[in-house]
Amino acid sequence: MGPMIRTQISLESEQMARARREADRRGMSLAALIRKALDEFLDDEGRRARRRRAIAAVGGFRSGTADTSVEHDEALAEDAAW
Repeated sequence: MGPMIRTQISLESEQMARARREADRRGMSLAALIRKALDEFLDDEGRRARRRRAIAAVGGFRSGTADTSVEHDEALAEDAAW
């Protein structure tokens, strides 16, 4: 973990109460809980972006054969033989 940068956020009273309860339940500081939640959110956003890119690529390539989806094991075995 790098150097900490102090910041300020505004929370609704219910958000603050829930966050404090969760931090207490986990035995961690409120700041640590918020850092962890932010890391998890940002990691999840990255996974979702990669998934969107992968789905967008589906069907975007041609193998030159009509049966690749059925005969994929054979195609992969041929590649491995190279």
